[in-house]
Amino acid sequence: METVLIVIHLMIVLALVAVVLLQRSEGGALGIGGGGGGGFMSGRGQANALTRATTILGTLFFIISMSLTILANVSRAPTSVLDTVSPQAPIGSGQAPASGGQAPAGGSLFDQLQRQEQQAPQPPRP
Repeated sequence: METVLIVIHLMIVLALVAVVLLQRSEGGALGIGGGGGGGFMSGRGQANALTRATTILGTLFFIISMSLTILANVSRAPTSVLDTVSPQAPIGSGQAPASGGQAPAGGSLFDQLQRQEQQAPQPPRP
């Protein structure tokens, strides 16, 4: 389903770009393309048709974009940051440290800093 919507979305995007580029410029911001008369489609009826086509394609683009977003979020299960945190023993629980007299791999930030300080080689004293 998502693949079909993505293909349709890409076709609408290409059509929208083409329709916008076909419209006559109203004076040109950078002087590119010349905003003067005698353009490719300069009649009043064609301008209304291009405006209507742009509106329809823009609306379809918006609807399909929202549909793709909803489809992507439907299959995703809700997660919490708290689910990724490993449980730790309370501070006063009386549990002995892991083998070798070192604290467990987790621990508080203070415990981790103490462990790094103990493992770091001491510089020679003169």
